[in-house]
Amino acid sequence: MQDIYDLIIIGGGPGGIGSVVEAKVLGLKKVLLIEKTDNHSHTIRKFYKDKKRVDKDWQGQEVVLEGNVAFVDGTKESTLDYFDKLLDDEVIDSLFNCEVTKVEKEKGFFSVHTTRGAYQSTNIIVSIGRMGKPNKPHYKIPTSIRTQVNYNLDKCGNEEKILVVGGGDSAVEYACELSEANHVTLNYRRDTLGRPNPTNQAMIKDFSDKGRVILKLGVDIESVVNEQGKIRINFVDGSHQFYDRAIYAIGGTTPKDFLKACGVTLDEKGEPIFDDNYECETKGLYIAGDIAFASGGSIAIALNHGYRIVTHILNQRVKEE
Repeated sequence: MQDIYDLIIIGGGPGGIGSVVEAKVLGLKKVLLIEKTDNHSHTIRKFYKDKKRVDKDWQGQEVVLEGNVAFVDGTKESTLDYFDKLLDDEVIDSLFNCEVTKVEKEKGFFSVHTTRGAYQSTNIIVSIGRMGKPNKPHYKIPTSIRTQVNYNLDKCGNEEKILVVGGGDSAVEYACELSEANHVTLNYRRDTLGRPNPTNQAMIKDFSDKGRVILKLGVDIESVVNEQGKIRINFVDGSHQFYDRAIYAIGGTTPKDFLKACGVTLDEKGEPIFDDNYECETKGLYIAGDIAFASGGSIAIALNHGYRIVTHILNQRVKEE
């Protein structure tokens, strides 16, 4: 076993990065960041289109940054560059391409088991995303057109006829963003879009009223087939339409098995249980970032999670001393 860390952070997204910065600034001496991919901010790199605008006040949520990360509006590229600088001083130990398999607590210490060995710590922050395993439709997608059926925007081109499927915030945001350079239809099986937040509801109404996004509501999809290289969407009402590309934004699943393996208790909906300090029922085990939101969160709020958690860890240490 290596020396015992003061804090191990699992996940290199905004919540994990915020935790790293606060640990450095506020005085936690031995900290380890573990990320299963080859770099930090995997969700931003994979799911954000190049040059996508990244706002501090995402979807109109005005967030006051509480800690030591000076995050501002920018683009995908400027945000990644800024996070690079925050992590480049090598004060914090980090392991990339390293997957955590389980976390156990014994005799007051956590053992984090990974594909590269085991590490011990007095505190753990689990800061993982929700977008790694998007929900798939119940009907079969033909192998021949799977490259044209996506679950994010990273393969989209210009001047394509695109169907976005879903009724939540991601579906609305995808449809509106794609409409800048494509012909977009948004399909949702219910008659109204009741799930998006007020900002997105106003945005999709504006885009629809101006003819920038076509709404096809109240009808579900029965099947998807390949017809001469085009995606033929067959709807349950007997109609059909052809598209160059289909984007499914029908939600993602909380990584329940991984959270359980980390010792996180889940509620009846499969969501992690934690208190106002983001501490789970197991003391010293914390949740940060996207996984702490039942629905979409923001980068700025995730950064604040890091500040609040590290502050709580230090306050608890003072009480114990």
